[in-house]
Formats: sequence, structure tokens, C-alpha cells
Amino acid sequence: MKIGVCGVCCEICPRRVGGKCPNGEIGCVPMENEFCKIAICAFNKNVRLCFECPEFPCETTKAGPISYGFCQYISG
Repeated sequence: MKIGVCGVCCEICPRRVGGKCPNGEIGCVPMENEFCKIAICAFNKNVRLCFECPEFPCETTKAGPISYGFCQYISG
């Protein structure tokens, strides 16, 4: 099971299920990626997963692909 930068299992990510994952089989990882602001943000902040960032949840995570409410939930 792969976990994307946003903290969601890649196999259930709406973008991947819909065939719109720009990273294909590697899933979302922190890197420069014009299709995913979350991946770029994590890359720039040098974190592997969003919830490792002290600013999580933030405006970037509000853009999805997961619900902001879920982000708030996993942040405690």
C-alpha cells in the first residue's frame, strides 16, 4: 500500500482512481510537480507527508484531493 503526500492511500485517491494521477505507479511523493500543489509544498518544506508539517492542515490541503475535514481529523 502506498501513502501519498496528503496522507491518503494511493489506491483510493480520487485522482488515481479517475486515471488522473500525474505520477502513475509511484504515487504522490514530495517533488516539483506541476499537477499537485501538495507535492510541491511538501518538497519545499522538506516533509514526507503533510501531517509532518507544523502548519497542517493548511490552505494548500483545502484544495484536495481529500476533504479538509479529514485533514482536520487526522491532525488531531
